Amino acid sequence: MRRTLSPRGATLPELLVVIAIIGTLLALLLPGVQRVREAAARMSCLNNLKQIGLACQNYHSAHETLPPGGVGSGQQSTALPSSSWFLHIAPFFEQQAVWDQAVADYNNPAVTLLSQHRGSRALLAVLECPSDGRLRTLQGGRFFSSFDQAAYTDYVGVTGTNIWNRDGVLFTGSAIKLEHIGDGTSNTLLCSERPPQLIGDIGVWYVSSNITPDVLLGSSDLVLFQWGTNCVSGPYHFGPGQLTNPCDDYHFWSLHPGGANFAFCDGSVKFLKYSAVAILPALATRSGGEVITGDY
Repeated sequence: MRRTLSPRGATLPELLVVIAIIGTLLALLLPGVQRVREAAARMSCLNNLKQIGLACQNYHSAHETLPPGGVGSGQQSTALPSSSWFLHIAPFFEQQAVWDQAVADYNNPAVTLLSQHRGSRALLAVLECPSDGRLRTLQGGRFFSSFDQAAYTDYVGVTGTNIWNRDGVLFTGSAIKLEHIGDGTSNTLLCSERPPQLIGDIGVWYVSSNITPDVLLGSSDLVLFQWGTNCVSGPYHFGPGQLTNPCDDYHFWSLHPGGANFAFCDGSVKFLKYSAVAILPALATRSGGEVITGDY
């Protein structure tokens, strides 16, 4: 008589060994997956800055100057007061409807506050770094913000060394021609990254002010107006930052490890490591005549 042997089940020690092996494999694979995701996010972010840079080039072709970094708000006769450079280049990155909407709101007597402008709530993917998931939804309502809900951006225009000097290419009332960039367009910064703390109106892409680093920032910027913070006056320099530190609103940084993406006035884009901090003031000015040494 033949006996049939039933298959033996796995013992507890064997199961524990298998679980340990799977855990080890996951521990080895996850950092690699995260690195791949971050590399993809960094490249997508770089592409955003490329689109912004090309939009500025196309604006220059149409208007013979780069866009104004911001429009002053002191005179009632000023067209589109307190509007940002992002709004002015909107038609050049396929957002003509946002521009038309803004013009209509500015000309509507019933719209008396910027927070009432429909464009201030327009979520534009080209203005959001993929590494910053916060900005995929409307933000606002913190501290002294005049916006209950608004769309923010991770990018800022380079105003020069600081917001007072106006020695870069984007500042309040600017109208810089490419041919007047004495340091060369390939050696002069146009815009970069700065994840906003969502404090006040800093980082709302629709507006610009000449007293806060909302959408404009210098390489060695200063604190001109406190938004419920206790930040020292500065200067602040290119270096790592944290989303929990409001003082990091005053310098270039990114959510990518090791540095940040930058767009240059010739339309090129580069990832600069934080070790490039020493040469950033020279890159930020348009006609400083500085000699730039070192790799960037």
